[in-house]
Amino acid sequence: MSSPPTAPSRTTAHRRRPAWAGRNYTLLTGAAVVTNLGSHGALIASAFAVLEAGGSGGDVGLVAAARTLPLVLFLLIGGALADRLPRHHVMVAANALNCVSQAAFAVLVLTGHPQLWQMMLLTALCGTGQAFFNPAAEGMLLSSVSGEHANRAFALFRMAMNGAGIGGAALGGAMIAAIGPGWVLAVDAAAFAIAGALRAFLDVSHVAGRAPGGGLLADLREGWVEFRTRPWLWSIVLQFSVVVAVVGAAEAVYGPLVARDRLGGPAPWGLALGFFGIGTVAGAVLMMVWKPRRLLLVATLCVFPLALPSAGLAIPLPVWGLCTVMFVSGTAIEVFGVNWMTTMHQEIPEEKFSRVSAYDWFGSVSMLPLATAVAGPVESAFGRTSALWGCAALVVLGTAAVLFVPDVRRMTRKPAPPKAASVPAATVPDPADAPTGVTPG
Repeated sequence: MSSPPTAPSRTTAHRRRPAWAGRNYTLLTGAAVVTNLGSHGALIASAFAVLEAGGSGGDVGLVAAARTLPLVLFLLIGGALADRLPRHHVMVAANALNCVSQAAFAVLVLTGHPQLWQMMLLTALCGTGQAFFNPAAEGMLLSSVSGEHANRAFALFRMAMNGAGIGGAALGGAMIAAIGPGWVLAVDAAAFAIAGALRAFLDVSHVAGRAPGGGLLADLREGWVEFRTRPWLWSIVLQFSVVVAVVGAAEAVYGPLVARDRLGGPAPWGLALGFFGIGTVAGAVLMMVWKPRRLLLVATLCVFPLALPSAGLAIPLPVWGLCTVMFVSGTAIEVFGVNWMTTMHQEIPEEKFSRVSAYDWFGSVSMLPLATAVAGPVESAFGRTSALWGCAALVVLGTAAVLFVPDVRRMTRKPAPPKAASVPAATVPDPADAPTGVTPG
């Protein structure tokens, strides 16, 4: 008598994924792929929506700043709430806000001529959602895997996320050309709805309940103590406050200008950015098999190549040379990112993941709006070439300074706990998204 067909099919389904990729991890990765496919196209679509409504380049910058400002303002509150409330509830609520704001933006674009203030308001709501989402998501991801498999899990997650970002940008650009930016924004809203539905099924039963605390401010103080008493943590976040600012200014402001004046237009710059994305995927593939013992030393050494794109634009390199340095910097930052997440997973208590992540995010992006705002005046005062060499120098000097911190040089990977005392990774639930780009964690 044959066995029921459901038994072998269930066994086969479990064999399709590694033993360490539990239910939460799988849901988180799938949701991250969906949101990155939508959001990377939407970033391009929002800029074209402003231009099609008669806006200028300065108006595009104002809409972009409207997204960044609430991200900086609300990150710390978002981190405290994510450690106080069930993290998946915070994530789903943030996805719902992003869905509604992007849907409203899409309706405005599709039905008429949106006003600049309307686009700024809706973009600010989207940035607010991200401020609450990011710490909760990172906390969920960090708690979803065991120490033994953390390196491979984080690398695979980032590879899937960055690959989806590359595909989303390419697909979004094609859709804008074919059917207009409004429909791309509508697709992004639908992506947030799907991702929120997936995240609603996350299981947080493995997370111990929080004891009643002293309120939100007390939670923030507790997270600050955790942050400031770890020299390796605050020194690298301080480093990245400079690195993210100058790299962001170089790529968002100077890169398009160099492409227009010296490389033949926007297409070569788009190609170079594409090679950066391919480099991040290559770095994630490398980290699937490489487990460096000195986590932070390797991570910090991999920040030096982030000076190469600014230097390449200052020369400027031909298109193939610029694509090469962008690929190298993309690979390097991904090696940094996986080692950074592995260190956070290893060193930070689970119940404080989101608060520490919020301080990490806050420190890393806090200077970015200022840097992009002063990039133009700096160019006028010192010249574009000098400004770009200055960006490259600040990356090198800031990274070299971090190497003087003993904990950065000495931090080593800890061995996994004995299997008899550990929880099987396949049963451990999962956390959420991590920063992309050049931000740690």
